[in-house]
Amino acid sequence: MRRTTFRKKIVIVGDGACGKTSLLIVYQNGQFPERYLPTVFENYISRVELDHHKSVELALWDTAGQEDYDRLRPLSYFETDVIMICYAVDNINSFQNVRDKWLPEIKHFCGNNVSLVLVGLKTDLRSESRSTVSHQQGLKLAKEIGAKYGECSAKTNEHVQDVIRLAAQVAVKPKNFFKRRLQCNIL
Repeated sequence: MRRTTFRKKIVIVGDGACGKTSLLIVYQNGQFPERYLPTVFENYISRVELDHHKSVELALWDTAGQEDYDRLRPLSYFETDVIMICYAVDNINSFQNVRDKWLPEIKHFCGNNVSLVLVGLKTDLRSESRSTVSHQQGLKLAKEIGAKYGECSAKTNEHVQDVIRLAAQVAVKPKNFFKRRLQCNIL
């Protein structure tokens, strides 16, 4: 039987220092970066095997979450298949910004037809921090915004592969396939 390979673009957004770059570095290299390196834009290419007959070549676009880059970041949204909205489970503000900042930005530049994956990062800090976002709170928000949901810890490499695989699975089954490419607006 013939093997099918898809090419998909996934843009990763979320507040600065929520763990987006660490997620991608651990996914690519298997090693956690011990110091914080702010990102402007970084791209990674990866192949994910979905089954014996289907694989996905992913272009993973890491974006800057800081307000200084609010005008530059929308350039990354063009022809996006999936947007991963990330937050740190130990930072309630980053969780609130999913609804207050990231969703409005995505809807403004991509309309309602881009597929979403909500990702809770830094799950290893749940045991260390008093106030964290629970798994159930993440699931509830994902349902409210029409996203799939995953969690991981880049530091312990727990569920990192699962989160990227989830985004790949969502990418090959896009929402409103025929309309999607026409929806992202760059102004």
